[in-house]
Amino acid sequence: MKYKRVVLKLSGESLGGPDGQGLDAGVLSAFAQEICPVVKDGVQVAVVIGGGNIFRGLKGVGEGYERVHGDQMGMLATVINSIALADALRDMNLQAEVYTATPMLAFANYYKRDAVLSHLEKGVVTLLAGGTGNPFFTTDSASALRAIELGADAVLKGTRVDGVYTADPEKDPQAVRYTALSYDEALQKNLKIMDLTAFTLCRENRMPIVVFNMNTHGNMLRVINGEPVGTIIK
Repeated sequence: MKYKRVVLKLSGESLGGPDGQGLDAGVLSAFAQEICPVVKDGVQVAVVIGGGNIFRGLKGVGEGYERVHGDQMGMLATVINSIALADALRDMNLQAEVYTATPMLAFANYYKRDAVLSHLEKGVVTLLAGGTGNPFFTTDSASALRAIELGADAVLKGTRVDGVYTADPEKDPQAVRYTALSYDEALQKNLKIMDLTAFTLCRENRMPIVVFNMNTHGNMLRVINGEPVGTIIK
C-alpha cells in the first residue's frame, strides 16, 4: 500500500451524471463503491467535492451575482453534495461524517483539524465541505489546504480522464498521457491540473497529486496500491 491517508478531490459536475447537473444516485453509489474497498483496507480517506453541478460562483458572476455572494452559494452547493455522498457511503456500511468550513451545526460538524484526524484514525470517511470557508478560493485550493493540514500522503484528483495529457484527449486523438511530472514541468507546460493557488500550495509543501479516472472501476484502489494508474505530479 503506497498511501495510508489521502484527500480525494471530486468535481461537483461528476455527481450530476451525463449532463453534470443535480445529483445522480447511480454516480453517488458508484463513487461510494470505489471508496469502500480502500477504506476496508485501512486507508484513511477525506473527500472534498466541488459544487458546479448545483451552482458555480464564477458563472454566477456572469449572470449578475456579486462575486462574494456567488462564491458563498457555491460553498453551500458543496455541502449538499457532501451530505449526499455521505449517505451513499453509509449505504455501503461505512461510517461517514460531514464537516463544513463555516458553522452550520444543524447540518454538519464545524471543521476542526484534530476532530477530523480523530475520525480518520477510526476509519470514518470525512467529507470536507464549504471549500476553505472564504470567497475567491476554489475547492481545488480547499483540497490542497486540507491535505497539508491533515498530513495526507497525497491529493487524489478523480476525473473522467485517466491522467494528464499533452492536450485534451477528448478533443485531440493524438494527445499523449504523462505517467509522471515534476511540479516545475507541469508549470512550464502550462498544464491545467489544478488552479494555480492549489498547485502552488502542493508544490511548496511537497504534496503529491495523482490525477486518475474515477469512473473506471477499481482505479482508486489501484492508485492506493501504487499501480501505474493516471499521472502523478511530485
